Amino acid sequence: MRVRQALCSGFFRNSARKDPQEGYKTLIEGTPVYMHPSSALFGKPAEHVIFHTLIMTTKEYMHCTTAIEPKWLVECAPSFFKVGGGKGELSKRRRNERIQPLFNRFGDGDDSWRLSAQKRQGRGGGGGTWG
Repeated sequence: MRVRQALCSGFFRNSARKDPQEGYKTLIEGTPVYMHPSSALFGKPAEHVIFHTLIMTTKEYMHCTTAIEPKWLVECAPSFFKVGGGKGELSKRRRNERIQPLFNRFGDGDDSWRLSAQKRQGRGGGGGTWG
């Protein structure tokens, strides 16, 4: 279990949740992805997973996957995830398992977290070194 938590702290950006219709959706971008058929988790009931790479074919397949607990994402990356607090029809256990990214990917300028400050400011030069 500790090894999976350590992996989660490094691969939290590559996390996905089981989609009720089919496959999975990445937590950060909401991209539909699927479990690679060669994965040990293929056909297993893993609600939340992290993955190393995505293989692009007719679908995007997650490769090198590991099942995780959703609370590990909140513990390992509190600046990226929070526990979802939506009421409604969800049981208390399901509400506690629900996690949400801390940014709005559809908002104005909220996508700036993807680029470093140096890259956004365009450090000039256009071709040499970074120094």
